[in-house]
Amino acid sequence: MNASKKQPQFFLILILGLLAAIGPLSIDMYLPAFPSIAKGLNTTVASVMLSLSSFFIGISFGQLIYGPLLERYGRKNPLYFGLTLYAISSLACATAMSVETLIIFRFFQALGGCVGMVASRAMVRDLFDVKDNAKVFSTLMLVIAVSPIIAPSLGGLITTYIGWRYIFIMLIIVIAMIVAGIYFLLPNSKQPDPSYSLKPKAILTGFAAILKHPQFILYAFSGAVASAGLYAFISGSPYVFLEIFKATEQHYGWGFAFVASGLIGSSQLNSLFLKKYTSQQIIKVALLSQSVIAILLISIALLGLSELFSTLILVFFYLSCQGFIFPNASALSMASFGHNAGNASALLGFIQMSLGAFMSAMVSVLHNGTTVPMTGVMAFCSIAATSILLIAKKKTVQPASIQLVEEEEVEMINTL
Repeated sequence: MNASKKQPQFFLILILGLLAAIGPLSIDMYLPAFPSIAKGLNTTVASVMLSLSSFFIGISFGQLIYGPLLERYGRKNPLYFGLTLYAISSLACATAMSVETLIIFRFFQALGGCVGMVASRAMVRDLFDVKDNAKVFSTLMLVIAVSPIIAPSLGGLITTYIGWRYIFIMLIIVIAMIVAGIYFLLPNSKQPDPSYSLKPKAILTGFAAILKHPQFILYAFSGAVASAGLYAFISGSPYVFLEIFKATEQHYGWGFAFVASGLIGSSQLNSLFLKKYTSQQIIKVALLSQSVIAILLISIALLGLSELFSTLILVFFYLSCQGFIFPNASALSMASFGHNAGNASALLGFIQMSLGAFMSAMVSVLHNGTTVPMTGVMAFCSIAATSILLIAKKKTVQPASIQLVEEEEVEMINTL
């Protein structure tokens, strides 16, 4: 379908970008508020970190759920359901009186908001010609990339002047605007298909078939383990920067925007490198480089020499490597699939977010008042991912297209 015949491309890409940006907005906006949330709920920052882990778990399961629902019931009805669940859960988070309540409803908030991540990718394929997909995904990433840059600073300002609970009220307002855009401007790009099976056996059979592909296993898990280091940083950074380094909420927001720009910028350079090098070559160099940086991070932490500036610079380069690893690994894991690409994408997302949630939780479990838990988990993820890639004997037989890599770059920013 040609998008220009339905709605101006600007509005379509803006709405799809906002849908995909629900994830990073929900993650990044409340990070500067961790100490305030801990104080307000009479708990510890380590306990508040678990609300981030529960959010990642919600996203991981949501990707498995919404893929089939979007096929069976069309695009708009699952969107309305998921975003309504998100708004209700956000209100529950805003009024939470205990950290346990916050943890539970962050899970449901993610379960609802995840529909935006899944639907936006599907609707690009629905609304635009195949030859335009790569360009559309590149434009979409620029829209999404604004979120992790401005969200922490906005969250810091809200926390400072009116309180952390209003962060969730702001998210409800954003969702209301997105729902209005969906209703008035977004076409229903795919009608319901009653013949599509929602039986668990059929769905699980499709996933099992995907797991038989060695190339999927190799790159899905090496990429997912590496990306889990990003989640370890997201989970541990509020305590490290706000409590240990004594940065203000606003300074934390600026610092987060700085390191996020490294990941976003490297993903743009990745597209240029692909004109000269293969995805396999880029991943190998990026993982080795990231491992060296991670060893420096944990060494400085173990020696008790961690301080704001050096940590910020090293994390910047660590995440810059991630901008080369994630999209190429994800694209290579999916390169062998055609008609089953939707299921492969859902399973890949589940693996990535599940490992991310686990490593995020480990930062909380290992919490000891130093930078070691965060940097240690980051180092483990890089070294483990590099080991998986180097030890594996299976050769890649199916290369990844540049279009698929650019699509995975959008997915990467969704989780920052």
